[in-house]
Parts: sequence; structure tokens; C-alpha cells
Amino acid sequence: MDLKLIGEKRTIIVNIKEDLDHHAATELRKAVDAKIKSSNAINVIFNFSKVDFMDSSGIGVIMGRYKITKILGGKVVIYGVKKQVRRIIEMSGIDKLICICDTLDESLQKI
Repeated sequence: MDLKLIGEKRTIIVNIKEDLDHHAATELRKAVDAKIKSSNAINVIFNFSKVDFMDSSGIGVIMGRYKITKILGGKVVIYGVKKQVRRIIEMSGIDKLICICDTLDESLQKI
């Protein structure tokens, strides 16, 4: 995973580089939470372009960061979602709370 901070947007961009199962979700959760606490970020953008599989742990990571950013007055946006992962996102209802975009530029406009 790769984390970048865009200061003027107070946004963390999270490039996920593997499937989002229990093991990866635990590491991702810790890293994103630490970056939120150590920076002045209130928004999180997840890049899902390299994620082929996500289980309920991944849903938990997204929803947990959604709750944190909402308290801070920010947003969570997801982009680059593949068809099979999008189906999981839609079945869980995440797409009703979080904007799903095609590109990073589109995601930054939604912040």
C-alpha cells in the first residue's frame, strides 16, 4: 500500500496494491488511521484499481474510515473499482454513502 497526502485538499490517497482480505485490511486500517492522526487530513480517497477481491474485512475498513472522516467533516471516495469488487460494494450498500468514481481527478473533484 502507498499513502500520499495532498495538503491543500487535506486528503490522503491510499493506493491499495493487493486484495483486501482480513490480513491486508488490518494493516490498511492501522496505516490509514495513523496517517489521519499524524496529518491534518479529513478526507480519504481509496484507489481500488489493483484490488481483485474484497471480503467483509474490506467493507469494515471503508466504513470505519467513513465514520472517522464524517466526524472530522470530510469524505471518503473510492475510485478504480473492478466489476467483481463493485458488486460487493453495491451489495453492502456502501455506494449509497460513499462516492464511487472512475479516476483520481474525478475523486478529487468530489472532495
